[in-house]
Amino acid sequence: MVLPEQFKNRMRNMLGDEYQDFIDSYEMPRQYGLRVNTLKVSPEEFGEMAPFPVERIPWIKNGFFYKEGIFPARHPYYAAGVYYLQEPSAMTPASRLPVEPGDRVLDLCAAPGGKATELAARLKGKGVLVANDISNSRARALLHNLELFGAANIFVTNEIPARLAESFPGYFDKILVDAPCSGEGMFRKDPDVIGSWSSERVDFFAKQQRSIVKSAVEMLRPGGVMLYSTCTFSAEENEGTVGWLLEQNPELELLKLEPYEGFSEGKPEWGGGNETLSCCVRIWPHRMNGEGHFMALLRKRTAGSEDERKRLEQQEEKQQNRVKRKKKEQPKAEGKLEAEEKKHLEAFLREGGAQLPCGRVESRGGKAYLVPEMPDSVKGIRFLRNGLYLGEFKKGRFEPSEAYAMYLSPECYSKVLSFGAESEQVEMYLRGETVFDIKVGEKCKNGWNLVCVDKFSLGWGKLSNGVLKNKYLCSWRKN
Repeated sequence: MVLPEQFKNRMRNMLGDEYQDFIDSYEMPRQYGLRVNTLKVSPEEFGEMAPFPVERIPWIKNGFFYKEGIFPARHPYYAAGVYYLQEPSAMTPASRLPVEPGDRVLDLCAAPGGKATELAARLKGKGVLVANDISNSRARALLHNLELFGAANIFVTNEIPARLAESFPGYFDKILVDAPCSGEGMFRKDPDVIGSWSSERVDFFAKQQRSIVKSAVEMLRPGGVMLYSTCTFSAEENEGTVGWLLEQNPELELLKLEPYEGFSEGKPEWGGGNETLSCCVRIWPHRMNGEGHFMALLRKRTAGSEDERKRLEQQEEKQQNRVKRKKKEQPKAEGKLEAEEKKHLEAFLREGGAQLPCGRVESRGGKAYLVPEMPDSVKGIRFLRNGLYLGEFKKGRFEPSEAYAMYLSPECYSKVLSFGAESEQVEMYLRGETVFDIKVGEKCKNGWNLVCVDKFSLGWGKLSNGVLKNKYLCSWRKN
């Protein structure tokens, strides 16, 4: 692997005696990992039932190494949202943000969803996760992965951070900022990144990160906790950004992260000399079985300065005015289910013996959603999904969605058709084909069936006289 000379000189100055070990690590094979979806299975159970050899990642409770040459994405368990493929070090930031069920959580730079899916799992269906990405196409990938994981209490947005800050002043209990960066820590995983590296890009991202974290702090409630992370080595983007953030926001304090023997402390001298920067954590590829990463955990101690309080009050006033304008612009407010829609939804639920979790069901454009509790200020925000998409009302009936299927477990629905992971039938289903010769049994009956692989839901099918009409979402089907 050919590394830029300027990059090597920078790393030589940073690492000193460790420099050669660092360079030698680029000749070592990269690590492959997956993270188990704890909404569907425990790490212990997955370790026993894994369909290919895996080994626990010691610093990630639900993380596993797997060997090169194994392709977990081809297994039906991947389509069932049982696990997410993720580089081992990249699992660390979400694992170190102390999320609890019921929290209001923001993943500010969330696509493609590696960290957001973990945060959603740890919420356990309580509270709300706002998952944002500035890119519309990447936000769509983010939504897909959250749906695959069966996440319900989500609000997937497509906004710049400053715009979100106008709508969510002091709102969130926990915030994750996995910031865009120069990507130096990913050179071994993705050598194509090397060609785009330059010291100018380092400076560009350092400036961009300051703008992003500034907005993040505005959205953090007093007493709330924020984790800042990057996948790069540069001091400017790591200790430099955090040091600047502490200078600008005296109400912030650094917290110690949950330790692991391979973690390295941050360097105060790389971020303006603030001694508390030693609380930051660096992951180096020559010290651990993973790529490069940086993390800093910060808490907002007070409501901030008088200037900040005034600014928050102004933001709230502006947002209230924006909401009032939006209400005037909307002649027909969508939301409450029509009586006919409610009847069709309830009929479907009765047929399958299913119950919706607590929450408000709304109708928008002939589609039903189970929506989380959100402030009125979100009404002006660009979003892809608010809550769990339940399904669509069509010509006097209700058709359930793929997202709803992924949310359900077989125990929660009375009509279940389960295929074995190695069966040809499950492959036919995932390709979108009609499946024949289905035998009606105790749980498998005519009508809408929750189709599963072993005990994990995959989607819907409509059974009639031994023939399963495939309702698997077209855009999810295997080629």
